[in-house]
Amino acid sequence: MNKIFDNVKAVIFDLDGTLVDSMWMWRDIDIEFLGKYGIELPENLQSEIEGMSFSETAVYFKNRFKLTQSLEAIKEEWNQMAWDKYMTSVPLKEGTLELLRFLKDNNIKAGIATSNSRELVELVIEKHKVNGYFHSIRTSCEVEKGKPSPDIYQLVAKDLEMAAKDCLVFEDVIQGIMAGKNAGMKVCAVYDSYSSDVTDKKQELADYYIESFKELFN
Repeated sequence: MNKIFDNVKAVIFDLDGTLVDSMWMWRDIDIEFLGKYGIELPENLQSEIEGMSFSETAVYFKNRFKLTQSLEAIKEEWNQMAWDKYMTSVPLKEGTLELLRFLKDNNIKAGIATSNSRELVELVIEKHKVNGYFHSIRTSCEVEKGKPSPDIYQLVAKDLEMAAKDCLVFEDVIQGIMAGKNAGMKVCAVYDSYSSDVTDKKQELADYYIESFKELFN
């Protein structure tokens, strides 16, 4: 067993950019969504909303871009725009299935802590037939604050009946890494092309860093 799993009783995953290769997709959706209102994608948008829950992001969009529709309508539109992409264009990250099987075989509980919507996370795990591997799936809309606040990771740990010191988090973005660390957990940063420009910062903040889950079994 890789030393990264020493004294680990539970593993908590972020979803987008960690378990599935989908971060590119959300930028495309933002461009398309704002384009309907004649708004160009601001260069700082992705960094501004990183870590926010689905609901927090909707509030941010409504306020920043002075949108007239309701928050529910905004979120529903995003869900519809993302649905087809998740169904047809978003694969599991390399080594994901191997890692999930390893955790199950070694009686290490697994959970998901995502900023995405409940509808989309359920779609993703059912499409890839991995729902049976997770003992808890929570979204940041279920807690007071999104990442980098620790709330979402603390909630999943509570579901798993695990102390923070016994949990290992896999995350691909800075706000998520900070959320795991703020929850008192060990964090392994995962490479994703979307955040490749801040790889050094990710390595600095996290306890471990991997390019791919496959490295865990070499």
